[in-house]
Amino acid sequence: MIDISASASEKIKELMAADGMTDAFLRLGVKTGGCSGFTYGMGIDEEATEADDTLEVNGLKVVMEKDDMKYLRGLQIDYKESAMGGGFAINNPNAIATCGCGSSFRTKEEAGVPDKEC
Repeated sequence: MIDISASASEKIKELMAADGMTDAFLRLGVKTGGCSGFTYGMGIDEEATEADDTLEVNGLKVVMEKDDMKYLRGLQIDYKESAMGGGFAINNPNAIATCGCGSSFRTKEEAGVPDKEC
């Protein structure tokens, strides 16, 4: 359902350990907004709700709201280091358009909604 590379999993676990969050998990989500319609949410959390679904990827507990799953199915998360530093890269097969700045996306369901200014 969701693919998190080994390098991304290790980096997330490293961040959790650095914050002393031993019972934490990765929370993924989407929010309305951004230039193309939706923006991604990704963070470390320690509290799940009844509105959440939980899965495990590469030994990492991942939680997302059930309503967001249709936008995140097939999501790929990677972590890459470069001379300028490191960062997470997200590839979403559900996105039919992305913003020029790369921080928002649009799905087939929102194809008729015009782009906003970045």
